[in-house]
Amino acid sequence: MARTATGIDVGARSAVALKGSWKGGTFHVTNVAIAENHAGDLGSGWAGLAPDFKLGRSRIGISGREVNVRYTRVPAVPDWQLRNLMRFEVQEIGDQSGAEVASDFNLLPRPPEIDGEDVVLLAMSRETLLDEHQKGLEAAGGTLDAFSPASIALYNAFVRYGVVQDDTVLVANIGHETTDVVLVRGADLLFARNLSGGSRLFDEALMQRLGMGASQAESVKIDHVDLTPGARPRSAESEKATRAVMGAAGQLTSLLQSAVMFCKTQVKLSGLKVDRVLICGGGAALAGLPEYLSAGMGVPVHLFDAFHVVDTSALTPEESEVLEAHELEAVVALGLATMASDKDAYSLEIVPSGLAKKREFFGGTLWLIAAGLLGIGFLGFRVQHLAAKLDRVEGVSRGLASKVKRARAIHESTEELVAANAELAVRTESLQGIAGSGEQVARALAFFDDHLPQDFWITRIESSFESDQELGIERQQERPVLVVRGSLREGVDSPTEQFQAMVNKLQETMPKAVLNPGLDRQAFSIDMSLFAPVETPANNNEDA
Repeated sequence: MARTATGIDVGARSAVALKGSWKGGTFHVTNVAIAENHAGDLGSGWAGLAPDFKLGRSRIGISGREVNVRYTRVPAVPDWQLRNLMRFEVQEIGDQSGAEVASDFNLLPRPPEIDGEDVVLLAMSRETLLDEHQKGLEAAGGTLDAFSPASIALYNAFVRYGVVQDDTVLVANIGHETTDVVLVRGADLLFARNLSGGSRLFDEALMQRLGMGASQAESVKIDHVDLTPGARPRSAESEKATRAVMGAAGQLTSLLQSAVMFCKTQVKLSGLKVDRVLICGGGAALAGLPEYLSAGMGVPVHLFDAFHVVDTSALTPEESEVLEAHELEAVVALGLATMASDKDAYSLEIVPSGLAKKREFFGGTLWLIAAGLLGIGFLGFRVQHLAAKLDRVEGVSRGLASKVKRARAIHESTEELVAANAELAVRTESLQGIAGSGEQVARALAFFDDHLPQDFWITRIESSFESDQELGIERQQERPVLVVRGSLREGVDSPTEQFQAMVNKLQETMPKAVLNPGLDRQAFSIDMSLFAPVETPANNNEDA
């Protein structure tokens, strides 16, 4: 069954909510609401968005200075290690900024120019921005699915509804204060970023050059500016207004070109060349802008018509008219709704920390607790059942002790019970190994997460059920053994002291653990077991 979702994009000039579902190879729009945002802030944008339909599960787009999209090249590592690396990086950035930060990451398709490494796309947002959006969503009656960068929504809109060829395309959503940019080669995402600067550049140029107010500048920009190269001005006022914004148009061109240069340096694609450009957003509607950008960038530039393959037949005539008038502004909302509805879409899903913990509890921890309680209940039932069975056998044995024939039957029954007990002992030992290994791994991971020195890292953790003479575990007495292998940065200060301090802390934290640590140049090892046999005074006396 198709998942219905709403994509919401609240900008400085408009707020768009678009609801529908992905099915049959396209998106089916069922509702749309678009409102003007004259005040230009998030609060007024949400307040103006008053849809006459239930928003339901909503994916919200985020952009601007409080959103940071960055790239990290890392060696190919297991998923758990990659999660740890990204968590450490987010913590470091949050500490530097002094603000609470929520994040998510995803791997980019590996370009052929990069060999042996993965490129990770990491998106972060200040919690304060997410809180403000969430308040607006709750007031509008919606429930949060997740937050996603507007640039990632733009990418999904292009690969689902754009003309995808074997070329490199720059897609830009030009808003009032920000411009979201993606670079796509074929269907592969190369680069995504939000840039400061948008159609506000033209308003400010008109206000400064012609001495007019903000509302008048907005009207003049829409009615009189025409950036088409070589076009004859419609009037003297049009010529005057167009000349006033030529500097701003050059700034916008440079902004898009800088995104290409930044991609070359960040992702290390020095030979990258853009073949065509698609623009959308409210700022893209400025007369002659595609032609002007094409002349400045030397490649074809067109408006991005994302809705020509989208099914809008379920909309009312009024909604269809509204959407048709604001198609350029609704592209990001379409991409957001697509991400939330299509489980195969490339996505970054940022969730506030409080909601993330709640979802983790109900999605994982609660089920683990229930499974543990069920297992304990089953073991209790088995123990009670076997104890009752043993009582019955012993009663029969006492009643038949006087008769040889019955004694033989008791003997045979006893042998069967011994065999069953032996099998149960083997199973019990196996369960002890599984439980012990899990406890040992969990405690070790928690310890290293808190006490691993900054310049040390773990390359391998392996748990097994075996003998180890170094740990005092003899053959036929196998116990859970944890093998930890790691490396340290070349040139680290006092590696031996740092390693010994960590080992001492480990012994202090787990006093019953038997350790076999080792340090060799830029590698270290720790073999350990919390379940190694401990000599008792009775054993010592027997040995004597």
